[in-house]
Amino acid sequence: MTTLKEQLEQSVEQRQRWEIKRQYGAEGPNLRRLWVLACMDERLPVDEALGIRADTPVGGGDAHLFRNAGGIVTDDAIRSAMLTINFFGTREIVVLQHTGCGMLSANGFDLEKDLKERGIFKKEVVRATAVDTAAVAIDPSLPELTLKEGAFAKWIGMMDDVDATCIRCVELLRNHPLIPKEVVISGWIWETEFRRLRAPNLEAPTRAVTQATAASMGVKGKQPPRWS
Repeated sequence: MTTLKEQLEQSVEQRQRWEIKRQYGAEGPNLRRLWVLACMDERLPVDEALGIRADTPVGGGDAHLFRNAGGIVTDDAIRSAMLTINFFGTREIVVLQHTGCGMLSANGFDLEKDLKERGIFKKEVVRATAVDTAAVAIDPSLPELTLKEGAFAKWIGMMDDVDATCIRCVELLRNHPLIPKEVVISGWIWETEFRRLRAPNLEAPTRAVTQATAASMGVKGKQPPRWS
């Protein structure tokens, strides 16, 4: 029978090995050399959907996990992907989105209008002289990253179709100059209604019973043109 002393020594040794791997980057990052871009929705169980353990209590999980609203490609997603791939040995990217996503539930133009009505676009928080022509500084620590006039609604990232958006995000990553061509990239959809994973599919009959589009969630009008 293994003694507690031996168990503790083994645990400490495993932790030390993991710390050494993290210190030396490409010598040993996450165990699967995987970076996952996923929606932040609590209904999306990343580990269950992909059959992995993104993290563990002692470190050394299967993946670097990046979550945001929608699981979409953004400037910070690109920054994180670039770092994990070029400096931590990651060799594969998975984009994971889901049906019934909140990013399908409203029109981006309506959200922008609502924020304006709340007074979000006040002069003291934007670098502009008028509310309607505000250029929003999206990162206060890096004012060079300022949205151009009229780009805010697109920046929100609302979707018309989760499958089409997933496919587009994969394309953006594959064609980005900071992502090496040899990196394996795939996209997947988690059906929250049935708790099952599938590949993105634009054929309506195969997904008619799921909320895969903004229209299926009662949204009227086309979204700001970001994913088309």
